[in-house]
Amino acid sequence: SALLGRTPPDFALPPVEGMSHPGLSSADLRGLARPVLVNFWASWCVPCIIEHPQLMALQAEGVPIFGVSYKDRAEDARQFLSRRGDPFTRLGADPPGRVAIDWGVYGVPETYLLDRQGIIRWRYAGPVTAEIMNEDVKPLLRRHA
Repeated sequence: SALLGRTPPDFALPPVEGMSHPGLSSADLRGLARPVLVNFWASWCVPCIIEHPQLMALQAEGVPIFGVSYKDRAEDARQFLSRRGDPFTRLGADPPGRVAIDWGVYGVPETYLLDRQGIIRWRYAGPVTAEIMNEDVKPLLRRHA
């Protein structure tokens, strides 16, 4: 990704309608208390279902996960999270997919790890599996803690 080693582009996303999460903006990704994951996902995305248990496990460990609901209807996103659990601390709505394009996303799911300074240190296109979690995500979270 062209964004590795850089901060994300400026953006501001409203919250997903009908949810209590705050939205997400580039300002939320600066001066972080700890590394965070930013996960682009959608309710209609089958690989997003595959990775969802990994996100829930990270959330249970206290890892902040910021979500971007990509090209999705608010009602569908709410139902997905209601059925499968909600790992997100913040959740922005990107119905046209414009912010995703600016990040270089070409499909969902895509996950980014940002360090405490808000610099993108890792990107993964595809579902984060248990193997990816143990081999990539957890070591990076420790390294950038």
